[in-house]
Amino acid sequence: VQLQASGGGLVQAGGSLRLSCEASGGTFSSYKVAWFRQAPGKEREFVAAFVYNGGSTKLYTDSVKGRFTISRGSTQNTVLLQMNSLKPEDTAVYFCTTGRPPFGRWTEAASWINWGQGTQVTVSS
Repeated sequence: VQLQASGGGLVQAGGSLRLSCEASGGTFSSYKVAWFRQAPGKEREFVAAFVYNGGSTKLYTDSVKGRFTISRGSTQNTVLLQMNSLKPEDTAVYFCTTGRPPFGRWTEAASWINWGQGTQVTVSS
């Protein structure tokens, strides 16, 4: 499965963006899906994850809880990350990824297998 993230851009603090992750050469149906982000000079950071066909279990990093939502898109090859109330500290390149890590390892980048090209999100103050 190949992944492509899109939907990034420049937005003012308090604004919203919706990122999309599209899979080609397969679907998300048998995978868990996550979003990570990486700011300049920092390590890749977990943002959110869920089991694509696994019910309501979702995990978010504390800094985005209540502001970001990971969800399925309208087709089986799309996953969304709705980002509201954006803050300058949300500025980063955002990546989507798939794999089958156990729940206890969802926040570890090394646990995920397939990575797409990232999309830049810049939040101005």
